[in-house]
Amino acid sequence: MAINPVLQKLGRRVRLGLIGGGGSALIGPVHRAAAQLDDRIEVVAGVLSSNPERALQQAKETGVRRGYGSVSDMIAAEAKMADGIDAVSIATPNDSHTQFAEMALVAGLDVICDKPLTNDVESARRVAAAVAQSKRVFVLTHNYAGYPMVREARAAVAAGELGPLRVVHVTYIQGSLGSRVEDKPETMPSRLKWRLDPAKGGESHVMGDIGTHAHQLLTYVTGQGVARVMADVGSVMPGRVAHDTGSAILSLTGGAKGVFFVTKAATGAENALAIEVYGEAGGLFWEQRDANTLRVMRNGRPAELRTRGLPTLHPAAQRAARLPPGHPEGFHEAFANIYADFAELVAARRAGVEPDPLARDVPDAATGVAGLEFIEACLQSTRRGIWVDCRSGT
Repeated sequence: MAINPVLQKLGRRVRLGLIGGGGSALIGPVHRAAAQLDDRIEVVAGVLSSNPERALQQAKETGVRRGYGSVSDMIAAEAKMADGIDAVSIATPNDSHTQFAEMALVAGLDVICDKPLTNDVESARRVAAAVAQSKRVFVLTHNYAGYPMVREARAAVAAGELGPLRVVHVTYIQGSLGSRVEDKPETMPSRLKWRLDPAKGGESHVMGDIGTHAHQLLTYVTGQGVARVMADVGSVMPGRVAHDTGSAILSLTGGAKGVFFVTKAATGAENALAIEVYGEAGGLFWEQRDANTLRVMRNGRPAELRTRGLPTLHPAAQRAARLPPGHPEGFHEAFANIYADFAELVAARRAGVEPDPLARDVPDAATGVAGLEFIEACLQSTRRGIWVDCRSGT
């Protein structure tokens, strides 16, 4: 990643406007850091709060050059400037993603948006249609797809190293809701309050917040969609209204079978995200707590450990690494890979040239729609106690 393809193609950095992510937001600072890590993007403007006064104050506090009180003000003002923004980053509560994405696309801006795409399938499809009509770049920050060894896993599957896939197992286990945090709303951070509010965070908290990540990881690595589910989604904490746990048996579009399990009620769990994929010729295992290693397994042979940064890895994994083996890279770098690919796509579109093909391999609006279809199918399956198709819901 030594050569800056954005500067080569565009002659300057992509100019970005921030929407949300100020105050006590957990992921907002990660977005800002990731956007600028590879020197392909320059943050020049922002609306960091839904409160106009706080938005202006937080722009000053975070060093954003041009702060605005509203998204409409930012889009209108930046359109008149010679150095106005090329794109926006949306890091707001889920219920506002549709509105801000559509505003940006209508204004001719490219968009990178935090997941989930929206709170429901209908609005997700609406955003995807707006993206297709606008012909603008739209990237969804399923940041785990940015880990080099996740990309190595995907490339290994695509290259046929495992043979025809047969079994998949994905888990995302957290402990943030292992106690009844909702009993003390005065101590809850605002970022958790809106996530537990179905009007803002969606009908199913656990599925929207981490279930979409697990679903995207599974489909990204395997290259297969989820065709049908038999699911059980709800709460394991007595008296809790918000969903904290979800499990499902899966039938994938390519014929593989799978198991999906996510929870935020596993007291003491430390963000344990993991995936196992097995085919006729072998299997692989990756987990976030050892993110720089991919374990590849075959019957009757010692397991092979592939580590990030090696020249023997697939091109997709090599492209995503910044440092030699032994120097660990982590969450921020994975997040930054999504932003780096976004910047490459934006620069190529604006310069009228082809991007690096590997930059196209990022989560997009279609990924977001598939995630919402998966959630809807799991919820229907839970209510009806039957297998449900992920597309039609029947």
